Amino acid sequence: MIHEPSWARSALGTPIGLFASLPIPQMKKLRPILLMGGIHGDEPEGVWLAGRTLEMLSQNAAKVRVPWALIPCLNVDGLAANTRVNGRGVDLNRNYPSRNWAAHAEKPRYNPGRSPGSEPEIQAVVRLIAELQPRLIIHCHSWEPCIVYAGEPGRRDADRLARSSGYETRPEIGYPTPGALSQYGWGDLKIPVICIEEKSGTPEAEVWPHFESGMREIFGDGSMR
Repeated sequence: MIHEPSWARSALGTPIGLFASLPIPQMKKLRPILLMGGIHGDEPEGVWLAGRTLEMLSQNAAKVRVPWALIPCLNVDGLAANTRVNGRGVDLNRNYPSRNWAAHAEKPRYNPGRSPGSEPEIQAVVRLIAELQPRLIIHCHSWEPCIVYAGEPGRRDADRLARSSGYETRPEIGYPTPGALSQYGWGDLKIPVICIEEKSGTPEAEVWPHFESGMREIFGDGSMR
């Protein structure tokens, strides 16, 4: 397993770590899965889920059937401050340079930044996606419990997570999200994106059991039991 503790840096200069099954340059033709937690700093459930997924992958390396890259927490400054936005007050999931990026937001918590891809955290993810050409992107959040998929090719894995958690599968979140990862990944690049929404306030000990069997199916294709 590869670990890059300072793979990127946040808007405030804080290191952002990345783990991967292989060196990034070796994976482009392998179409790995990219998983990220901590996009919104006030949603620790996503960080916990990403962290436990990483533990599963490291402990079952011989049974993992797909290459992968994993960012346990993208919004390191927001997590430290318990804020949705990053250190410059930008909602990272409205800052992707998608065709539908919008300069204005209804509330400050959805601040899209001064321009598409203005934040170093998102610049790093955009470069990583270009390097990896992943077959699937999963990002972990918490709000209203559901599994949202963008792009029909991602539905099979979304349904696995839905069966595991008992949460509803949805083809969209239900409100406009200009500049979001789903808009950039699927809308622009045709890479399917799954957004896991754990129930806000779920205790840490309950998060992984909700998704364990689904994650084992996705990464082990049924071999990790």
